[in-house]
Amino acid sequence: MDVLVIGDGPGGLSAALFLAKGGLQVGVYGQDKTAMHWALLRNYLGLPEILGSDLQKIAREQVNAFGGLLVNARVESLVKSGRGFEATLESGEKVGSRFVILSEGKSPRLAQQLGLKFDAEQGLSVDLNGKTAVPGVYAVGRLVRPKRSQAIISAGDGAAAAIDILSIVKGEPVQDWDSP
Repeated sequence: MDVLVIGDGPGGLSAALFLAKGGLQVGVYGQDKTAMHWALLRNYLGLPEILGSDLQKIAREQVNAFGGLLVNARVESLVKSGRGFEATLESGEKVGSRFVILSEGKSPRLAQQLGLKFDAEQGLSVDLNGKTAVPGVYAVGRLVRPKRSQAIISAGDGAAAAIDILSIVKGEPVQDWDSP
């Protein structure tokens, strides 16, 4: 697998959509238990109003339509392995990838397993594209903005991380632009 996305809220699903659309093999691991299921969005650009659970359903369908793999599983551990990463699922199954995008919400459990420092006020430290101090690991959403996260911000974080990964893999700047 090229990219392992851990977390299936707006940040993780947005990243997966861009990555799958860009031709990478991407797996999204989560249990669809995001806080979005209790949200009513009236501030998501382009949508006058939508229930968070409806946004989640549409996003999951989009990722699936572009070939992204949605896996209903909890990732128990994450370690650096060779030229990439290895995640161990609750079932004991191991999944390898070249890149990881952490969209763990407010829980820095896996980020901390990789040695990343989490501050409850400031979140994880990342660059503008979501890169962490661990090469190949990105973090998005509430993990980087625990006190300022919104669905649209998380989705933008996921898109930025995905475009950066696509640019690295393709060896040139990537833009995701569709013409009518």
